[in-house]
Amino acid sequence: MADTWSTLRDPVVIAAFEGWNDAADAASEVVNHLTDTYPTDLIWELDSEDYYDFQTTRPKVEMVNGRSTLRWPTIRMSVVHMPHRDLVAISGPEPNLRWRSFCRILVSTFRACNPTMVIILGAMLTDSPHSRPLPVNASSSDNRIIAGLGIEPSQYEGPTGIVSALADECRKQRLECVSLWASVPHYVSGSPNPKATLALLGRVEDLLDEAIDLGDLPELTRAWQRGVDELADEDPDVAEYIQGLEEQQDAEQLPGSTGDALAADFQRYLRHRRTR
Repeated sequence: MADTWSTLRDPVVIAAFEGWNDAADAASEVVNHLTDTYPTDLIWELDSEDYYDFQTTRPKVEMVNGRSTLRWPTIRMSVVHMPHRDLVAISGPEPNLRWRSFCRILVSTFRACNPTMVIILGAMLTDSPHSRPLPVNASSSDNRIIAGLGIEPSQYEGPTGIVSALADECRKQRLECVSLWASVPHYVSGSPNPKATLALLGRVEDLLDEAIDLGDLPELTRAWQRGVDELADEDPDVAEYIQGLEEQQDAEQLPGSTGDALAADFQRYLRHRRTR
């Protein structure tokens, strides 16, 4: 693995975990999109025996080339080769056991590749309306990073998952770390939610300062929103509830944060224009 690390270009770690931290699979789909879009090399898988309760996170039977194959839950580490830099992508189910040792092992591996930043992704159910841009909250030990994104820092207090545990270990080991959380409308919580995935990808792009190939995600997002609109139109109570959420969000929108968000959106537009 040392040879792999020595060839990385300006590496950034990006991690997402399936399960409690990942409403509508929005966060893990970011990593899936990156590994499916760019040349990717799988370099490491964590031994699952130490970190999973197989009665809770069960192995799956899959058909591969017409043959039944047992796939065990595991954490995968891959290198994603973007045009101007490499990403070290971490994905897999949230572990059930030994979180502290799990986080120490991962962060030790991160340190070996000397990343400029660690980005950890999550998604949570909220009362955000699907018809508005889905908010993304952030937390970081460096408030300048959050200010540069033009978004509000997370104010969450309560039970947490492996995303926060891993971010805490990164801070202890003095790795620059940012956690991004997408808001998923609770009344349409099924997977997939391309709009939430696209919202996270936009913020990842802002942190990388490099345009990301979005593929068909924008069109999938438009189709998803049309579908939810149609379902809401069929139920006046749901339509009224969504209207109330819209009015509440519009009233709570802070002028300063709106200006920062518009600036971030404009910078994203310019990056994509330069790549055409």
